[in-house]
Amino acid sequence: MAFFVFNSASKMVSPLVMLHFILICVTLHCNNLAAAKMNPRPNIVLILTDDLDVSIGGMIPLVKTKKLIGDAGITFTNTMVASPLCCPSRASILTGKYPHNHHVVNNTLEGNCSSTAWQKTQEPDSFPAFLQKHGTYQTFFAGKYLNEYGSKKAGGVEHVPPGWDHWFALERNSKYYNYTLSVNGRAQRHGQNYSEDYLTDVLANISIDFLENKSNRRPFFMMVSTPAPHSPWTAAPQYESSFANVKAPRDPNFNIHGKDKHWLIRQAKTPMTNSSVEFLDNAYRKRWRTLLSVDDLVEKMVKKLEVRGELSNTYIIFTSDNGYHTGQFSLPMDKRQLYEFDIRVPLLVRGPNIKPNQISQLLIANVDLGPTILDIAGYNVNETKMDGMSFLPIMIGKGNSSTWRSDVLVEYEGEGSNISDPACPLLGPGVSECFPDCVCEDSYNNTYACVRTVSQAANLQYCEFDDNEVFVEVYNLTADPFQLSNIAKSIDQEVLEKMNHRLMMLQSCSGQSCRTPGVYDSKFRFDPRLMFSSLVPHRNKLRQTLK
Repeated sequence: MAFFVFNSASKMVSPLVMLHFILICVTLHCNNLAAAKMNPRPNIVLILTDDLDVSIGGMIPLVKTKKLIGDAGITFTNTMVASPLCCPSRASILTGKYPHNHHVVNNTLEGNCSSTAWQKTQEPDSFPAFLQKHGTYQTFFAGKYLNEYGSKKAGGVEHVPPGWDHWFALERNSKYYNYTLSVNGRAQRHGQNYSEDYLTDVLANISIDFLENKSNRRPFFMMVSTPAPHSPWTAAPQYESSFANVKAPRDPNFNIHGKDKHWLIRQAKTPMTNSSVEFLDNAYRKRWRTLLSVDDLVEKMVKKLEVRGELSNTYIIFTSDNGYHTGQFSLPMDKRQLYEFDIRVPLLVRGPNIKPNQISQLLIANVDLGPTILDIAGYNVNETKMDGMSFLPIMIGKGNSSTWRSDVLVEYEGEGSNISDPACPLLGPGVSECFPDCVCEDSYNNTYACVRTVSQAANLQYCEFDDNEVFVEVYNLTADPFQLSNIAKSIDQEVLEKMNHRLMMLQSCSGQSCRTPGVYDSKFRFDPRLMFSSLVPHRNKLRQTLK
């Protein structure tokens, strides 16, 4: 008996045509399954957002991302960055090193951001270079790389860093329209037509094209680096009116004076003016709107991997380069500060042997991403110069949480102008990132180093500033999650001494010595004179080498 099928135009389709169609579908499906079996090593996808916080609600708009990655795998709730600024943080992700070892201190060429010195000394040791060097993984990059990438003084967009087979990198800093991509070393300019140029969507389309056209005989690593939710916060047209009634969260540290904090925080005007609050509320909404396109990108990539039969053999990692603040301690909006809202970021991972709906409170740093990716790929992290450690054993249930590290290092070198801002002459030189009401977000002596400790016994942060005051801030995050009270003058002296010593150890660590759980020398005695003068000689050396 012959069976006939009718299409939407009510035209009869013959059994032979239908059989041919079925055979094609089965063949494609089998080819995809064969490709998955052909690659015993897992595929890896790293999705990196720009300025996405987790402390003030940044993950709320990302409903599909949480479902498709977090709920399908593990969410790390204590993930910190090595530095709360784009370029130093991204350098830490790529190299697996703390800033005192990769020497990127800010977003400028002079601060080693994508400089020729970075290209010569650090890019060859990045984890993508390691993946490519061993010839197993095909590598793909799309999006924002480093803030000064594409600078004429550092090779322009013709420079393709070692480690990348397929390269689609944004020139300079995050934009959504009117930008230039380096497509394997050739400039590709984009305008302001949404369907052709909206960067988050362009990155999604480029990524899908790669998945459809890559080799099925080798595993792949993809790094997709979105502009969102970085300024200028340009939403896709369909999302421009979303979240119309949303405001920045009014947490206990919102719009209050940081009376016991570093002078830069104390100079913020409290309460903020109504116009300042309206401005930051509007920025907060715009940030969320840009994230809806990131949510779409994640959904498209997961669905494509699923259709190709590759999802079950692919690790997908979702994170950010730093956090953000909008009105905390009356600071309008930025990153760069030592507080949780700037240093804590989301980290969601799904993949082979990761059970769904897991929550881990273990302390992770973004210097761990490179070592973890290399571990997933089957390489020995101990053969690298990386400071971080692989959290793959934790994800797949083979790690020992009792021996996991209990503290990480956060470093930041402040930036300032050598001349006074004409609009704010009373502030004098040495400050930067100033708003119209003369509240500044950064300064030369906003230079600090912190130990962030998370263990069963303690949830603490200890920070030292490289300034004339030798200012210290200490917080007990268990009792004071919003960091309202600096307890540096009231905390037990023995705890203070141990944290000071641990900071000295971490600031001089390299490789294996950075990975040990909190270790203290019982003979150590606290001496404020040793805080910064001897701890960070690399700063002066670095400035000399970059001249």
